[in-house]
Amino acid sequence: QVQLVESGGGLVQPGGSLRLSCAASGSIFSIDAMGWYRQAPGKQRELVAVITSGGRTNYAGSVKGRFTISRDNAKNTVYLQMNSLKPEDTAVYFCNADVRTIAVRTTLFSYWGQGTQVTVSS
Repeated sequence: QVQLVESGGGLVQPGGSLRLSCAASGSIFSIDAMGWYRQAPGKQRELVAVITSGGRTNYAGSVKGRFTISRDNAKNTVYLQMNSLKPEDTAVYFCNADVRTIAVRTTLFSYWGQGTQVTVSS
C-alpha cells in the first residue's frame, strides 16, 4: 500500500503564488521520478514538471521560469512552487510517483494522488 497525499491548492489572484506539497507514505522501498500533472476542463492531462531521484528536472514550456519542482527524499515529499500564476494555470493538479515497494523491489509502480484544485481568478 502506497498513498500520495497532496496539499496546498486553493484560490489565488493572478500574479500570486502557491506551493503544492505531496507526501508519499506506505510500504516504500524507494522512489524514482516524481512529478506534477494538471488537467483543466476540456483538456488532456499534461505534465507540468518532473524531477528524478538525482534531482534532474523538466518543465512544460508554459510554466518554465515560473514554477519550480523540488523534493525532500528523507520525507518522500515533492513540492511545486508556483509563482506569477495566470488564469490559464487553473486546473486540478495531480502528484505522481514511480515507486519500488518493499514487497516488490525490482519493479516500478506508478501511483497518483487524489488531485488538488488550483484556481487563479480575480
